[in-house]
Amino acid sequence: MNEPIRRLSMLAALLFTALLVSSTWLQVVGAEAINDRPDNRRTALKNYGQERGQILLGGQPIARSVPSDDELQWQRVYASPETYAHITGYYSFEYGAGGGLEGAANSLLSGTDDTLFYGRVSDILSGKASKGASLELTIDPQAQRAAKEALGDQRGAVVAMDPRTGAILAMYSSPTYSPTPLVSHEQGTAAKAWESLNADSSRPLVNRAIGGNLYPPGSVFKVVTAAAAIESGDYDESSSIPGPAVLDLPQTDVGLPNSHPGACGPNDRVTLAVAMQDSCNTAFGWLGMELGGDTVGDQASKFGFGDKLEIPMDVTPSTFPTGLNPPQEAQSAIGQYDVRVTPLQVAMMSSAVANDGVVMRPYVVERVQGDDLSVISDTKPEQLSRAIDPETAAELTDMMKLVVERGTGTQAAVPGTSVAGKTGTAEHAEGAAPHAWFTGFAPADNPKVAVAVVVEDGGRAGNEAYGGSVAGPISAAVMKAVLE
Repeated sequence: MNEPIRRLSMLAALLFTALLVSSTWLQVVGAEAINDRPDNRRTALKNYGQERGQILLGGQPIARSVPSDDELQWQRVYASPETYAHITGYYSFEYGAGGGLEGAANSLLSGTDDTLFYGRVSDILSGKASKGASLELTIDPQAQRAAKEALGDQRGAVVAMDPRTGAILAMYSSPTYSPTPLVSHEQGTAAKAWESLNADSSRPLVNRAIGGNLYPPGSVFKVVTAAAAIESGDYDESSSIPGPAVLDLPQTDVGLPNSHPGACGPNDRVTLAVAMQDSCNTAFGWLGMELGGDTVGDQASKFGFGDKLEIPMDVTPSTFPTGLNPPQEAQSAIGQYDVRVTPLQVAMMSSAVANDGVVMRPYVVERVQGDDLSVISDTKPEQLSRAIDPETAAELTDMMKLVVERGTGTQAAVPGTSVAGKTGTAEHAEGAAPHAWFTGFAPADNPKVAVAVVVEDGGRAGNEAYGGSVAGPISAAVMKAVLE
């Protein structure tokens, strides 16, 4: 064989080898990745060829699939879509599964999860059509509706939890949206809705309760600072601490003022309990410098700051800054500077105080069920951390009760029950109205619900907003819905 023919033969052999390797790679190694591509039409059509699992509240579906008369075979439909949009999310032929449980629990709902393997085998052997698993949620429909109605057209979020278990009873983010147009089988309808939602400057697709651009917590963070002070052993609720009209800060000519004129007590001193009751900035700023940023930051981490959580939707970790100088320590101790939180994290703070100092892992799926209603798995309540001692929790409860009984949070009261809480008014941008916050739990002596509310830019009150007057009544409405 002459040299040119030998070279041509070697080239042909190499090309055949490359073709064999690439086809083997695609069919064996890369198959899963290709199947999972959102633009793989064949996989999408296959997924629409079997019934997707339901998302249930009290056995009633808020998301389900019904037969369709087009090539997709099944159409996803949502009950009260705007009320539950950020919980259900959407399952769209054009844009995939996302925005809530449809994305976070897609493998269960689609029936492809490993835990459903034996069920799939049984269906194949029996000739039965496979279906996805259904999810029974922890959400209390009355609490969810109360959150939506009370927040109204104001931007913000509401989270309610059972502090004893971590079960999420309400999670509402505003503005909301309807997933119905996104799941339309009419390509133009879905595309128009997608473009409109993504172009909306109010970001309706963002679940503000667990993510997005996190919020400065303002004075609701004083719960953490007070906890750090009591846990240090150097302070209790009756400790007398400085509470002047303006706190002098080292290294700067700018002082830290109170939100109200004047000092927090006679002779510029105040007890820790009254400082909490009246939300005294100067007292808590002084505490922040005395304790130090590391101590307050460590206490925040015990409440869950920095933890990456899945409920099963991903929760953006809340943050407390490090490497602080004294003025930054004072600002951070009152929930300003670079402290950032989700409303879920704030609800977890109140839940820990309500639960004798124990933080429970939050969750929104109560159980996973087969199509025959058999229970595939139950969520067991799980302790995430111990934030504070029971004795500290009892002192904080007493102090937070004063906030609602005679302090800044009187508008968060619920008739017929005792409420413990904390207000917050958080500055976040020069010239912008402050965010209004409230967090608390009830009944204070036997807690069954903990709530966190944030209303962006003061809501309808604008620059006149205070946490107690704007967010307090929203919390009261949700607590009342749960307790009744």
